[in-house]
Amino acid sequence: MKTRFVRPVYSREQGSCSFANMHSATHSVLLIILIFRSTNGDSVNQTEGPVTVSEGALMTLNCTYQATYSNSYLFWYVQHLNKAPQLLLKGLTADKKVEHEGFQATPVKRDSSFHLQKRAVQASDSAVYYCALSD
Repeated sequence: MKTRFVRPVYSREQGSCSFANMHSATHSVLLIILIFRSTNGDSVNQTEGPVTVSEGALMTLNCTYQATYSNSYLFWYVQHLNKAPQLLLKGLTADKKVEHEGFQATPVKRDSSFHLQKRAVQASDSAVYYCALSD
């Protein structure tokens, strides 16, 4: 399973948020093993590399998946600096939009996607975001 960790970094001088890598591959693998012990070939791929978003603009973080079972759960987690990860959104692989605190994601079966969006990103949204899948 490949999970990509990104961290938005806000710069007041530039008025933008930049998403940068935060954890090493070793930490990523350890976290995935702890959370998803029985994924049976399931996988998740996220936005690669840094993403820069101006404050107030639309933010989109891409997530595509491969699932063994047709009714798998999809998750977006958020981890603010020096805090534990928290569940942000949870959905089934059916096409139903989920929303929480201005964030939204719609599982799209035909694309095997669960992209995270927020219409007006703020500096307070600076955090690690990651997509996950579980059967």
